[in-house]
Amino acid sequence: MEAKPKYVASSTRSDFPWTNSHHLVGDLHASVQALKDRSPSGVLVGSGTLATELDRLELIDEYKFLMHPMIAGHGPTLYQRGLPRTRHLDLISVEPLSNGVVTMHFRRTA
Repeated sequence: MEAKPKYVASSTRSDFPWTNSHHLVGDLHASVQALKDRSPSGVLVGSGTLATELDRLELIDEYKFLMHPMIAGHGPTLYQRGLPRTRHLDLISVEPLSNGVVTMHFRRTA
């Protein structure tokens, strides 16, 4: 993981301690679209807040969710502030893991 490139979208920081980190500057839509164009194998997003914003900008093509065998009952949700419209998804794959977690891979439809 350390060797993999990490792209950080932040309006408050510009220095990152992680090896191989790159700051996305300027317009978020343009920066992420350029990154997607340079990365044919895809980009993994690790922040719920960023995922929501990228979804609002129509920049997410596929979703990979991990469903853990527990219900927290509190805390933030992925789309806490909502989206402008419903997203329709096609299931690509589902895989149960030995620890009870289920991975789900979806592709966004029109």
